[in-house]
Amino acid sequence: MGQLDVAVVQGDLLDQQVDVIVNAWNRNIIPWWLLLPQGISGAIKKRGGIAPFCELAKHGPMPLGTAVMTGPGKLPFRAIIHVAGINLLWRSTEKAIRDSARNALRLAEAEGFGSIAFPVIGAGTGGFDRERALAILLDEVNRTGTPLKVIVVEFFRLKK
Repeated sequence: MGQLDVAVVQGDLLDQQVDVIVNAWNRNIIPWWLLLPQGISGAIKKRGGIAPFCELAKHGPMPLGTAVMTGPGKLPFRAIIHVAGINLLWRSTEKAIRDSARNALRLAEAEGFGSIAFPVIGAGTGGFDRERALAILLDEVNRTGTPLKVIVVEFFRLKK
């Protein structure tokens, strides 16, 4: 296995120079238009429009830890991968973080992308300890041995 290309950066997920970004989403049971825009999802809606969420709604409920790809809306990426990183109680678990990361990487690889940017899944709305969530995410990326360039954005800033 070759050397993995993984970087942890601080900044805005939506400013990363990658093919695809990951949106830490819910289980897709509550209609997106009922949810108040928060964090990454709110920034995607604000800067990229609602098209990705309209497309995501067509996929129906997502089992915890799964990944679904949509178009990027008005964002400069090739796609957005939405992962079901939090349960119905708006909480994340180690298993949900690992499964979300692994399934997002598999989907990105299957689609032929070369690079992907992740938020720290579970650490925002999911209420999981940020340092522990980051360690779990990085461990799972390393376990997959992915050929993708991976950027993990440790701190998210919503631009006005």
